Amino acid sequence: MDDWLKDSAEVEASWVTVDLAIFTVRDDQLMVLLVERGVEPFLGRPALPGGYVQKRETLREGALRELWEEAGIDGSRLHLEQLGAYGDPRRDPRGRVVTIAYLALGPDLPAPVGGTDAERAYWSPVSRLIDGAQGLAFDHMDILSDAVEEVRRKLEYTAVATAFCGDVFTLSELRTVYEVIWGQVLDPSNFRRKVIKMAGFVEPTGGQRLPPTGRPAALYRRGDAWLLSPPLLRGGQQT
Repeated sequence: MDDWLKDSAEVEASWVTVDLAIFTVRDDQLMVLLVERGVEPFLGRPALPGGYVQKRETLREGALRELWEEAGIDGSRLHLEQLGAYGDPRRDPRGRVVTIAYLALGPDLPAPVGGTDAERAYWSPVSRLIDGAQGLAFDHMDILSDAVEEVRRKLEYTAVATAFCGDVFTLSELRTVYEVIWGQVLDPSNFRRKVIKMAGFVEPTGGQRLPPTGRPAALYRRGDAWLLSPPLLRGGQQT
């Protein structure tokens, strides 16, 4: 070991945690799962679910366990991927804690149930948090902002929008996902034409859904493609 590293007073032990930005679409709103902290630090403050990674766990295993313990949700059924690492030395008053943030997406997820160090768990509209009406513990606002932008970006280039839908869905339901997350109204005919044109994005099931009024709507499922070609771009820039 190099002498400068062995003798450095700047090196200290760090802890590793996982935090989860879990999104669903409910009542035509993008919702994120929050917990009310039942312990210090930030007792009583809202936060993203998460906690320390146990010594025999992988990062993903820790994320799935924390999701179950703090909110009673089976994360194995969600779209789950790493968002990034957050390691500001001042982010946690207990000491140097590096967190690995995860992004999780699911269709109309159920009401969560708080547990372990979470007093309660609940869904909150993302818009209420992004506009600054409510603050989050630790640096979770930074994680949330990055997660929201990542989802918006992924909707342009990948089929991740289908993660917000059930096993089968209508194109109107798929369009609603884009409208809610992007915060813009899309022309139904134009959207339908572009989605159908993309090879492997969606495929028809042959079934129909009968609405209370109006004509039956064709049902689709996710296709076998992940990358969209051409992409669906925000701001009316679709090609």
